[in-house]
Amino acid sequence: MTQLPSFLGLPNRLDGERAARAMIFGAGHGSAYPGRDSLSASAPAVIRAASAVDAPLISHWDFDLGGPLFQDGPVSAVDLGDVATVAGDGAGNRVVIEAKTDEVLASMAVPILLGGDDSVVPPFLAGFAAYGPIWVLQIDAHIDWRDELHGERHGYSSPMRRASEMKHVAGIVQVGMRGVGSARVEEVEAARRYGSHLVTARQIHAEGAEAALRHIPAGARVVITLDCDGLDPGLMPGVAAPSPGGLSYTETIDLIAGIGRRAYLAGFDIVELAPGADVGGVSALTAARLVVNAIGAVVRQG
Repeated sequence: MTQLPSFLGLPNRLDGERAARAMIFGAGHGSAYPGRDSLSASAPAVIRAASAVDAPLISHWDFDLGGPLFQDGPVSAVDLGDVATVAGDGAGNRVVIEAKTDEVLASMAVPILLGGDDSVVPPFLAGFAAYGPIWVLQIDAHIDWRDELHGERHGYSSPMRRASEMKHVAGIVQVGMRGVGSARVEEVEAARRYGSHLVTARQIHAEGAEAALRHIPAGARVVITLDCDGLDPGLMPGVAAPSPGGLSYTETIDLIAGIGRRAYLAGFDIVELAPGADVGGVSALTAARLVVNAIGAVVRQG
């Protein structure tokens, strides 16, 4: 693992007999398309840096969470640093991401992955194979159901298609689609044949988080995969494919908190932050706050 300044100043391990409820790790590279490097390789470090402003404040009241991050207890999350990924080595990157996810789950903690582009998601989900069944809640402007692109089946356009092929994935809810995305008619039809629940951004605006949460069975183990372009570019401009009309910050954290209350948040990843396209660091700050909300949901669930 590469050790960097940590998220929120969290330690890389807890002293004594305390067990970590959540374990953070980063993966800058997944499975790139030929001749294309990831625009999100530096995102884990950028998200950590954006969290530094809140590092001295983790015992303060957090109005997103209704109390301090760790409530009245001690720190119960750690930052393990980044796994060693290499640009262009998709197969090798998939192995280390899946292995680290499995390792975190074996320790009875909830893994939180800082990506990287969307191609880090399939190996992250694959790491849950021995800990299923799981449901996947995807927050994204796109359904990511391409079978292959440029000869690559594991790239950032295919994570939900690959998830649908995993035996331990019991169901998928996809939230935030709008406009003209990357999906052709055949991809939408394939997602519907599988049984994926497609919940557009407009439905969330009209009905709130419940438009998506009602599809999640009570008590299910759920992994949230959050593509930054699922949020509106007014508050998340630092993405490769901005699309107007996306989810608000409040709608997004309502989804995260709702999973923690209705079901069990078994894992969380945030991907597709493109630091080079950010404006004034607002995207990185928003991404860091979303990770804080994920930690808070983990701490508050049974």
